[in-house]
Amino acid sequence: MQNFLLIAAIVLYLVCAALPSRRAGLISAMTALAWLLHGAGLWFDLATVGTIRLGFAAMLSSALWVSVAAYWVENRNFSLDSMRHLVMPNAALVVALQVGFPGSVIALEDKSPLFGWHIAIATMAYSTLTVAAFHAVLMALQERHLHAATQRKTFLTNALDQLPALLTMEKLLFRMISFGFALLSLTVFSGIVFSEQVFGQALKWDHKSVFTLLSWLLFAALLAGRRFRGWRGRTALSFTLAGFATLLLAYVGSRFVLEVLLHKGAI
Repeated sequence: MQNFLLIAAIVLYLVCAALPSRRAGLISAMTALAWLLHGAGLWFDLATVGTIRLGFAAMLSSALWVSVAAYWVENRNFSLDSMRHLVMPNAALVVALQVGFPGSVIALEDKSPLFGWHIAIATMAYSTLTVAAFHAVLMALQERHLHAATQRKTFLTNALDQLPALLTMEKLLFRMISFGFALLSLTVFSGIVFSEQVFGQALKWDHKSVFTLLSWLLFAALLAGRRFRGWRGRTALSFTLAGFATLLLAYVGSRFVLEVLLHKGAI
């Protein structure tokens, strides 16, 4: 059942990515339908009584599910149709990965009640900062387009021309980063508490902890630099993408190595 829902979501995401911008109403409706199918597939696949399914593909799929919702809402307030061509194909890709790499089932009966909250907050942090990363890529393309010596009309340049002004895009970026950083801070805090309850130590110094803290420091430095030094432009984009890449390595990258390369299912 869940695979049927996920495959239907893949098809709709790809159709949404391919539709011309003038079909805005149809794109919006199909995005909402694909998102609902994606969410239903996630629910049936990941959550059963007393267990939860975890894996690199499941985390990516959950993050892109929230990212699609964020894009859909923001696109109704600002003209962000160009982001559709980044978000939709990536959403289709990670849903396909979820079908191919379902992850491992974890029993919850021996877990702290905080475990579920920790996973939910971490997923929201991943999701928000994923949208910020897509936004940063779009801003980098927009800035390069504005400074290009020639303005040859292509599909990409036409899409970039429809974006809001770069300053507006920058305000949106830092709004998302601030919210994502708050969620990431809660993730780190809940991870410390969860680690203390399960392992008897305040913080388990493994690769996930190190990369998560490094990502937290990068985003903290970016927000501090923005506040006190007025960082913007390429500096802000570089910190955003570096922070996101580091966060991606914290769980998704390590789980990919364990599940796909080493064929291990432990958390």
